[in-house]
Amino acid sequence: MVHPPPSPSSSTAQFTQQFLSSVLSQRGPSSLPYSEDVKWLIRQHLLSLYETYPSLHPQTAVFTHNDGRSVNLLQSDGTVPMVYQNVTYNIPVVIWLMETYPRHPPLVFVNPTRDMIIKRQHAFVNPSGLVSIPYLQNWVYPSSNLVDLTRNLSHYFGLDPPLYSQRRPNPNPSPNPNPSFSSSMVSPSGSNSAASIRPAIPPRTYPPSPYGSAAGGGRIPPPSPSPPLGSATEEPGEVYRRNAINKLVETVHLDVEELRKKREVDMEGMFTAQAVLRQREGEILKGLREMQFEKEGLEQQLQMVLMNTDVLEGWVRENEEKLVENAPNVNADYAFEPSDSLSKQMLESTSSDLAIEDVIYAMDKAVQEGSIPFDLYLRNVRLLSREQFFHRATSAKVRAAQMQAQVTSMASRAPPYAVN
Repeated sequence: MVHPPPSPSSSTAQFTQQFLSSVLSQRGPSSLPYSEDVKWLIRQHLLSLYETYPSLHPQTAVFTHNDGRSVNLLQSDGTVPMVYQNVTYNIPVVIWLMETYPRHPPLVFVNPTRDMIIKRQHAFVNPSGLVSIPYLQNWVYPSSNLVDLTRNLSHYFGLDPPLYSQRRPNPNPSPNPNPSFSSSMVSPSGSNSAASIRPAIPPRTYPPSPYGSAAGGGRIPPPSPSPPLGSATEEPGEVYRRNAINKLVETVHLDVEELRKKREVDMEGMFTAQAVLRQREGEILKGLREMQFEKEGLEQQLQMVLMNTDVLEGWVRENEEKLVENAPNVNADYAFEPSDSLSKQMLESTSSDLAIEDVIYAMDKAVQEGSIPFDLYLRNVRLLSREQFFHRATSAKVRAAQMQAQVTSMASRAPPYAVN
């Protein structure tokens, strides 16, 4: 546990500021586990608390979590004043600033001395000393602070004191005109007992809370002189037994922590493998869907090919019979007939155009070989070219007329649009 350096009372606040600035500015393995963006706010909270309640001294100490982890944290160790029956008492407490402070509330423990006992079934303090008041339960960042918390602790402790003195029998009792701050004052009825001297209360069997030793001057004094308090003594066997149990618990915590780290590594590996398997599963499902779509498309194409094959085979069979019957009288010019007048005109114009093209090609060969004179070649080419131009113009007009007729036919077959 690290305390601020001792100094004269006039400069205690300055040393406290230097101490907090030093521990909160440390870096590396020895740094405190608080977020960098809230360290200045933590310093201000502790300084304000120390200025308002000088009995609460800021310091660093090792806190042990329930899972066995130990961490170096800031704490305020000292006493909180409370007023009970118009008398002021000091309740020893320890305020731990956890790793998530100030976004989450601190842990507050009542820190009884050897001659103090925590009241059983207290409304805000459990048997281990942990304090739970509404201010802690309703902690709101960043408005909540340690000064208001301490004021609330003083208020609730004054309503129901969490500690009372543990006394031993006195062989020479003397009258006590005033009620002492003992178990009689925290009785359910709230009235004083007839006798102010009670036998020694055996040490409580609850597990100790994880805070350090009580601050000096934290004992609850009685409002009037009372018999001297005896210090509780423990047997060596009990001390040995408690130390052995603590050692065993520490060993178990270390084993559990090591086993937890190993299991976390194994789980990380399993999670990574699971993510890879899920990614591969998605890729396989995507490829399977694409192959299903491709299969359906191929099946449709196969159906179309089979239908066309049946049509062509039927046409071939029909025309083979006609060819066998009329083989000597088949005329190639009449093997195909146009479906309408435009198709007939297009067939004639196209055939004439191609025939003239063949004639001009033959004349080119003849003039190269010298079979016909050149002037006759030019005269015939001019006449044939003029006739070919007319045939090509006719083909263009017929093609345009066929396109227009096709568009008109499609428009007539389309369903009419509904008019609202």
